[in-house]
This record gives sequence, C-alpha cells and structure tokens, in this order.
Amino acid sequence: MSFTRGSAVWTRRALLAVVLVGAVLVPGRAASTSVGRCRHSRCQHELAAVQWSRQLPGSWAAQSGALGTVISQGQAYAAVGSGLAVVGFGASVLAYRLSDGQPLWTAQLSGFPVGSTVVSVRAWPGVVTVGLAIPGATTSSRRDEVVLSAATGHHIRTYPAATYGGAVWADAASTVIVGTSAVTSYSNNNGRVAWRRPTGRVAQAWRRDGDNLLVTEATGGYLGSAPVTALRSIDLRTGGQTIVRPASRSFAGQLSGAVDGVVLFSDSAGLSAYSEGDGALLWQRAGAVLEVVDAVRQVVYVVRGNALTGLDPVTRAVITRSATPGAAALYAVSNGVAVGLDQGALGDAWGYDLARKRVIWTTSAIPWPHFFVDLSGIGGSADPAGRTIVLTSCAQVGAAGASTTPPPCLRPRLVAISLAQAARQTIRTATRKP
Repeated sequence: MSFTRGSAVWTRRALLAVVLVGAVLVPGRAASTSVGRCRHSRCQHELAAVQWSRQLPGSWAAQSGALGTVISQGQAYAAVGSGLAVVGFGASVLAYRLSDGQPLWTAQLSGFPVGSTVVSVRAWPGVVTVGLAIPGATTSSRRDEVVLSAATGHHIRTYPAATYGGAVWADAASTVIVGTSAVTSYSNNNGRVAWRRPTGRVAQAWRRDGDNLLVTEATGGYLGSAPVTALRSIDLRTGGQTIVRPASRSFAGQLSGAVDGVVLFSDSAGLSAYSEGDGALLWQRAGAVLEVVDAVRQVVYVVRGNALTGLDPVTRAVITRSATPGAAALYAVSNGVAVGLDQGALGDAWGYDLARKRVIWTTSAIPWPHFFVDLSGIGGSADPAGRTIVLTSCAQVGAAGASTTPPPCLRPRLVAISLAQAARQTIRTATRKP
C-alpha cells in the first residue's frame, strides 16, 4: 500500500514496520506535488506506454490522498513477475498475462477457516505463492503459505509459515518458506522437506539478496530490543549455511536491507554496511535513511535532508545525487529511473531520471492511482526485472455516502505500465532533431 509521510496513516505504517518486521526504516511514501506534465510538442519527455488496463472484480473505493483506489474491505496485494500480474484480496487470487493483460485464471482459496484472508502475493517461475492469515480461536492468528500453479491457479500445496515470513524462493519443483523457528525447503511434488535450517525459538528478521537469505540472530527475535549478534546466510537453492559475525559484539542497529553481497543495518545514527561474507564493516553514513534499492543496477538509494543519493553498496561511492522529486512521492527505482505518482482524479505516474535530474516520461491521467508494496521487498507493483509496474485506478467514481466514507469506485481497473516502452520513447525523444 502507499501512505503519506507525516500523516497518522504513515505513523501507523512506520510503527507496524518497526514492531513487526524488525526494520526501523521502510521506503517513504508522501503526498506529491505535480512534477510537471508534458502538455506541448516541445516537451522533453513523452507519455509512457500504458500497456494494458483491465476491469477488476470486487468492491473498491476511491480514497483521497496517497491511498488511491483500494479494496473497500481489508487490503489488496499484488505481484509482478515471470510473465504474470497477480492480485489477491479476501480469499480470491486473480492472474493476468503480463504481456497483454489477458485474464488467465481466478482462484478461490477454499477449505480454510472462515475469516482467512490474503496478506501477501508473490510470483515465481511456475508457481504463485499466497500468504493467508488464518484466524485463531483467540486474538492470535497463524499464517499459511498457499502454492498455486502459475498456469492454471490450481492449488498445489499449503505450508506453515511465520506471520511475517512466507515464501522467499520458489519454482515449480520446490518452495522455500521462512517459518517461525526454521527456514525450510519443501518439494512441491510430494510436500516433503528437502532441507531445514533452524533459526531459533522466536521469529527473526530476514532479508533476501539474490540466492542468499540473511536471517538475524537476536535474543527475543524481531519483536525484541536485543542487538543482532550474528547473521545466518542460507543458500536458497542448496540449504548451505554460514554464520556471519561482526568484528564488534553486534551489528549497528536493525537489519534493513541486503544487496550485492552487502547487508545494511539502520539505527538513529544512520546507515551501516557490512560484508555478507565475513561481517566486516564496509562503511557508515551518518544521518542517512535507506529509501529504496535499485535491484537492476544494484544501487542503494539513501535520503539525508531533501537529497536522494545513490551509492555503490560495496564502496559507498556516489553514483547519483538529486533532490527528491515530487515532494518525495517515490515508490521504486529501476535502472536509474525513480517511479512516482501524482494523486487524485488527474493522477499520473512518472519517471524521473536520477542522473539527468529531470522527468523523462509521464502517463496520461490514471485517476486515483495506487501502488502495491510488500513489506518484505518481495512482491508488489514493480517487476523485479525493472520492465513493468502495475497500479490500480478508478475509471468512474460513485456518489459519496457519509462524510467519513470514501466514495465507491464503480469501475476499478488494473493498469500495467511498460517501463521498457517508456525508455524507448525517451531514447527517441533524445535523438530527435530539434
């Protein structure tokens, strides 16, 4: 979901991330001002390609502010990857072909207790994994991870998972699950355990970096205040495990990211980077807040003041430096281009080239746009390969009811934007003679 920094909603999300995920910093979401739309023939940027748009079932609402078009009851989740765009809400999961938006299948998750609801969707080669919160007899609940066929939506397996864990790697043959006390690889063919790596009696914080999973060792787990004294580095394909310890007694702060063989920790003093191989301290940056990672270029983007700086995660060398565009309405960075949203009935999406410091593409109006975020960093609106993003939009708003109730969205849409097509348009614009 997207939130407004400084609002009560942002505060609740920040607290949720701190308490439940164990990371003190999550990507910021803020109210945006217009970044300057292209409205005449001499503009230097063109309209990006809206690849397709499809009607969504269910009851949706057009929220003002940063939320945009959202499901009326509960929350909706999405994932893009492996040729699919997948959306889940309630007990329903819908899959669309990423190339043209053709609806492929709808799965109704049956056989679970009443009140079970989707809390995560992730797309993998051959399968889709869905986190399902199962209500308990008391106020507590558990999480199951449901594995569906990417081709048909057929239910393959169900595995137990940690409340803030679930599938961290999967294909048609196997699924790796972060559970409360272990990381386990299951065979999707027969459900048997291929390997299991215990992680302690309480749930720990974790981050994925390519084929490696980094799991903390901290007394009390991610809900406790004890320092992280070690990391388990687990090969997601083989189950091979290495224990990584820092030269000092503990890592500085809480686990907040991992990229290109570097693990990042955050605290009130700033950001610290350590080697995933031996725990050696690589660099520190005082006052820096980890904002987002460009997985395509393997660049870490941090914010200090109003400056967004792209760093080489190994050397801390500055790749780019720019003022945060659109009053920090930044949702992802892919291949050096920041993706953001303008809000409201005339909202649009835009791409801001961080090296050239200017908007290089925009879309035509996408009313009440909504960007999906998975707190784990796996899943959400953005394709990991940096080619496509999906948003929800409202093509028609109904009459508002009570003053505290947002108006219903009569025509909710799932919209796919091709970043690759936007880049090609940018190249044509740059090479066109004046």
